[in-house]
Amino acid sequence: MDMEALMAQANELQNKVTAAQEKLASMHVKGIAGNGDVIIDMTGKYDLANITMRDEILTGGAAHVAKLFADAYRDAKAKADTLIDQVMGEATAGVPMP
Repeated sequence: MDMEALMAQANELQNKVTAAQEKLASMHVKGIAGNGDVIIDMTGKYDLANITMRDEILTGGAAHVAKLFADAYRDAKAKADTLIDQVMGEATAGVPMP
């Protein structure tokens, strides 16, 4: 492969990755804990968009509330990781790597 073709291929890949990153910024996942007691809405770039919680969880004590928030965050992050893998995989599919 000549240098010009390699540079064109690299530019194409860069454009696809940039588009995928922009797409991820507008996509959302929800992390849920306690059967919906805490819901964390996160973008595909790990930005926190919203948190909702049921008032009833406050009676469970600080440790219980903290656990629910941590569980919801971990769920949202795992879903965002999966989404990122999918979107970036689609963006780079068919682009042969040297």
